[in-house]
Amino acid sequence: MDHAQYAELFLAESREHLNAVNQLLLEWERRPDAPEPVGGVFRAIHTIKGMAATMGYATVADLAHRTENLLDLLRRSAAGPAPDTLQLLFRTADALERAIQAAVSGQEADVDVGAVAAALDRVAASHESAAQRSEGARPSAPVVAAPTGTGRTVRVVLQPETPLKGARAVLLLARAKGLGAVHSVEPAPVALEAEEFDGRFVFRLESSRDDEELEAELRKVGEVAELTIGAAESAAPQVEGGAGRTQHIRVALKRLDALMDLVGELATAKNRLIELSTQRADPALEDLAIKIAQLSGQLQGEIVQARMTPVWQVFDRFPRLVRDLARQLDKQVSFEVEGKEIELDRAILDEMGDSLVHLLRNAVDHGIEPPTDRRAAGKPPEGRIVLSAMRERASVAIRVSDDGRGIDRAALLQLAKQRGMVEEGIEYLTDELLLRILARPGFSTAARVSDVSGRGVGIDAVAVQLRVLGGSMEIRTEAGQGTTFTLRVPTTLAIVRALIAQVGRERYAVPLTHVAETLAFDAALVTRVDNRDAMSVRADVVPLIHLRRLLQQGGEPPARRPVIILEIGDRRGGLVVDALAGQQEIVVKAFDPPQGTLPIFSGATILSDGAPALILDAGGLV
Repeated sequence: MDHAQYAELFLAESREHLNAVNQLLLEWERRPDAPEPVGGVFRAIHTIKGMAATMGYATVADLAHRTENLLDLLRRSAAGPAPDTLQLLFRTADALERAIQAAVSGQEADVDVGAVAAALDRVAASHESAAQRSEGARPSAPVVAAPTGTGRTVRVVLQPETPLKGARAVLLLARAKGLGAVHSVEPAPVALEAEEFDGRFVFRLESSRDDEELEAELRKVGEVAELTIGAAESAAPQVEGGAGRTQHIRVALKRLDALMDLVGELATAKNRLIELSTQRADPALEDLAIKIAQLSGQLQGEIVQARMTPVWQVFDRFPRLVRDLARQLDKQVSFEVEGKEIELDRAILDEMGDSLVHLLRNAVDHGIEPPTDRRAAGKPPEGRIVLSAMRERASVAIRVSDDGRGIDRAALLQLAKQRGMVEEGIEYLTDELLLRILARPGFSTAARVSDVSGRGVGIDAVAVQLRVLGGSMEIRTEAGQGTTFTLRVPTTLAIVRALIAQVGRERYAVPLTHVAETLAFDAALVTRVDNRDAMSVRADVVPLIHLRRLLQQGGEPPARRPVIILEIGDRRGGLVVDALAGQQEIVVKAFDPPQGTLPIFSGATILSDGAPALILDAGGLV
């Protein structure tokens, strides 16, 4: 069997196990006396070793084997792990990740993990010697958990549509070996490699775990239609999944991207069909247009839902990041994650990863004070950083909060004046102006450049990325109390419902995500606040943005004009346009605006009549 064809599957499975290893090591660091983390790390490393050996990745298998030896000694030790030993295990997880990536890329010979492997052997030898001394110099024999009973029969049927059934079966057997002793595999392992293998196989598993736990662990491999444990020898497994079970398959993201592009084009064609059917007043054509609109809407909803991913799949890599940064900067930091079950389009979630890294590094470096400074300020020595996700209407708000030193507005204002970034007459930095300064390219408050920060690319990079995603950013800070950055992004990118606004002969799309309401412009209600127009809207005073003036379009505006009330978090603004031309579902196309273009556009689209239109960015307007 050519194992190279299973490389991507191996990579995905190994990353999941390494992610679990990092989470368990963090838990073990917090609770050194707890027995569960070391057991979980051992099982994950053992599974990686088995899969790597099956794939023929000798470097990965050898490093995992050495790690396994040390973990076996640690889980038999009464004492918790030393800090240096835990740090070595973190380094080992990083080395395994590099080795796995190199192996999958066909460059396993180029990766050097010798230093980590030697360190593992030294620490293992030290623990072995200590164990022998404690037992009167009597060599310690490996402790093997005695299985209960004589083993149980495990019958598996893979999903009929599973690609590479043989590889999936091998991975499931590798996971089973991490749970106990595996024998009596039928058909024989060599037969699993045959093209005619239909995804049905049976094996015996000796393990001290109960049936429910074994089934849960084995089903984590995925693509399992049926799995029974302890059934009679004559029991014939059925291909159909059990009642109430959800069946899953892995689909490459590029296929979902292609489907989304196609359904986007379908939405454009649907809009055009509806427009033509209305113009021709043909009842049969109108009925057909309505039916196609319903079907395309349902199809769009299903594809969008298929792309939705819980944020924990990206968030789970950040606890390790924060821990390493805090250690590097000699700070004490407690990191918490909230709202991990909130779902986002996978493409948006992937793009958000780098932005969140910038903000978390910023919080650890600039936000959280050293323990001595915190004590002097009457705070606990350990700082607190919270990463949270929350759904807000048609968007998701992601917040990075810390309880650190906050931002000294007066000092930052003085620095900004020295650099000519604000007018001399300004005496106080509002949150909005503060964010604009922090997001200026190259701006940094760091006194020196370090490995962590100081080059002025953090907040700027986040602002640019959010503009591309059609999102927005806010800041709330109080000196001595901490800082919160809030990032708001749409739940999906490709297709959104938008209000079509007109100024002169040009039309612009305003995504409904941030549209609160529309009103008629009334000059009698207009006043001046902070040298700009504002309008009374019930009990609120809303600043106005005249799109005609902003775009420097000549001519007189019409006497009757609408106002689009935009709402982003606590910020509100009224966009004054010449007219509204209804609503449409638009396909968002990202674009690089020409140099000198106002930063108020987040993309472009094609309207139902085939005309192009720019998409207005609410975050750049309000």
